[in-house]
Amino acid sequence: MIRLEITCTDGFILHGHRFLPPGGMRPRAVVVIASATGVLATYYHRYAAFLADHGFLAITFDYRGIGASAPPALKGFKARWHHWGHRDIDAVLRWARSNTQDLPLHFVGHSFGGFGVGLAEESKHLTRILTVGAQHAYWRDYAQGQRGDFLRRWLLVMPLATWRHGFFPGKDRGWLEDLPRGVALDWARSRKNFTAAGPAGERTAMRRNQLALDAQILAVAATDDPFATSRAMHRALAYTPNAPHQLARISPTDLDRPELGHFALFHARYAETFWRDTLTWLDDGVNPWVPQAAAASSAPHAVSQSRTSAGSGSIQVDGTSERH
Repeated sequence: MIRLEITCTDGFILHGHRFLPPGGMRPRAVVVIASATGVLATYYHRYAAFLADHGFLAITFDYRGIGASAPPALKGFKARWHHWGHRDIDAVLRWARSNTQDLPLHFVGHSFGGFGVGLAEESKHLTRILTVGAQHAYWRDYAQGQRGDFLRRWLLVMPLATWRHGFFPGKDRGWLEDLPRGVALDWARSRKNFTAAGPAGERTAMRRNQLALDAQILAVAATDDPFATSRAMHRALAYTPNAPHQLARISPTDLDRPELGHFALFHARYAETFWRDTLTWLDDGVNPWVPQAAAASSAPHAVSQSRTSAGSGSIQVDGTSERH
């Protein structure tokens, strides 16, 4: 594990780590891992080490305003949610592409990380993407059984606390890491069309990057994930219509657990199950959660689903179609 400092196009310096295969082995590919909102990069270190043990060069990093990339005080620190994709993920992908001897470049994104990669210009150089619980927290996509609590928490308490403190004190509440003011308010105000909420000067570039992304995407989530519902996952995939994609839902019973939720799949207890299955996708581009015949049928604008998936639908980015 080697520390990294990566400079973004706006001069901001991100802090992260790279994990190398053992014994001086030449990596077979590079995997950049992007965190969920308000989650430290250290949460993914065991998974990154697992990938390195299996021959990959893995990279983790903290977004601006989080963990090792946070300033001494968040009050007054300026960062927006889209900056994490448009600037931070972009910078890490650019560093990886420039410093790894033309190795294939893959990406694993959790929650917002899996959505934010589409905002990065460098995403057009990716070969394969694995997203886990990817979405951008549009409130109508929350699981119905928890929607009321989430509306109170994320759309009422979070913005009120943010306006009071100048940042969101997530650690004091035991919810997540502290968040920059702009990120917290973007989350609280997340629209069904994410890019439409961006600054006028950046919307065109973000949308251009989403349309340029043509890497294969395998979007995975637990069936009991209250954020990454089937509807939320379809909405996230609709932003990158030129990327061949597949969607798989994993039931807790598939892993002999009573529940999984939004975070569990990156726990080390799944190293010999879920983690090992991710190697099948990263190594060979084969979806381990559906029959290979279904995996082979994936094409742009089409979604192939696992036996545990809950339906299909058509959700356009501009919101003109909401059939599901």
